[in-house]
Amino acid sequence: MAAKVSTEFPGIEGLDEGLMTDRGPRTNEGREAKSRLRPRAKILVPVAILVAAIAAGGLYYFYAGWESTDDAQIDGYVNLVSSRVAGYVTQVYVDDNQYVKAGTLLARIDPKDYQVALESAKATLANDEASHSASEVNIPLTAINTSSQLMSAQADVGHAHAGVSVAQKQFSAAQASLAAAQANYAKAQDDVNRYKQLVDKREIADQQYTQALDTAKAAAAAVDGAQAATQVAHDQVSQAQSKLQQAQAALDAARTGPRQVRIQESRALASAAMVAKSQAAVDQAELNLNYTRIVAPVDGVVAKRSVQAGEYVTPGEQLIAVVPLDDIWVTANFKETQLRKMRPGLPVKIYVDAYGRTFTGHVESLAGGTGAVFSLLPPENATGNYVKVVQRLPVRIRFDAGQDPDHELRPGMSVEPKVRVD
Repeated sequence: MAAKVSTEFPGIEGLDEGLMTDRGPRTNEGREAKSRLRPRAKILVPVAILVAAIAAGGLYYFYAGWESTDDAQIDGYVNLVSSRVAGYVTQVYVDDNQYVKAGTLLARIDPKDYQVALESAKATLANDEASHSASEVNIPLTAINTSSQLMSAQADVGHAHAGVSVAQKQFSAAQASLAAAQANYAKAQDDVNRYKQLVDKREIADQQYTQALDTAKAAAAAVDGAQAATQVAHDQVSQAQSKLQQAQAALDAARTGPRQVRIQESRALASAAMVAKSQAAVDQAELNLNYTRIVAPVDGVVAKRSVQAGEYVTPGEQLIAVVPLDDIWVTANFKETQLRKMRPGLPVKIYVDAYGRTFTGHVESLAGGTGAVFSLLPPENATGNYVKVVQRLPVRIRFDAGQDPDHELRPGMSVEPKVRVD
């Protein structure tokens, strides 16, 4: 077979020999190399498999220990600044996207009307304070006067009682004098009658009869005088009783003195209430005047400025919004299947799309219900048309302190938070 090949293709024999000669040494060298590599392969292959297994386990542990979502954004409060009084805006001091500090003057309303109202309220307060001072002074004066009047009335009643007693005694004395005069007159009249008979018989002298007549006339005059004195004494009793009644009436009037004091005290209280009311009006006028200065309630960025100088504004009308950038957070809507191990305090990495940077934070709280519960038309699962849908629960994530010193983050920015749950 070799000879035949050699005949048809000259030189092939030598080539075959050369090939056989070359293949022989090469095959031996490869076999020797393979024999040297086999022990290394036996060691490296298990090591590589072990390293791959460790790497796969590490990757699984790394990714399995994090929960992430792309349904998240930065949130924050928006402080809407509105007018508290009505008036024309005289000047606006800020513009949109301007950073302001709390207390910065944003706009001013014409204060002239409120300054006039404040002056009027102060004048009313001064008048009420003067009235209150006068009513307070009247209290001790009324108390002293009523006390004096009561004491004087009581003394007058005592004097009137004494006067009645004296008049009654005088009346009694006058009645006794009248009785004595009447007795004397009766005796004198008897003497006259007796002497008349004796004179007629000439048993006594006419002179004795004349003396008896004079004595009778004197006794009659004494009776008239005693009757007049008795009438006078009676009238004095009546006058004394009238004075007593007057003194008693004055005493009754004086006894109303404490009521007069209470009336004055009530007037003082009423005037004090008026002073308090006027003071409240002054305070309100001062507040209204102060409200003409519209200031920033917090540190933040001005947004949605809708007021211009010369515009008339009313109480409650929204003028400017201030967004506080120091108080922002992330609202992440995680699926309910991702919340098994989530709890407040867990560390979070927050990737912000706008800057391509990752910030750190922590879970602050979980919402009280899923987003669907607070939607305009919440689902009604009791109707029977229920298809189970994985719900999302808003989770609030707070940035760690010092993460945004330059206030680059803004509410509404899209973020991707990753929560370390294991």
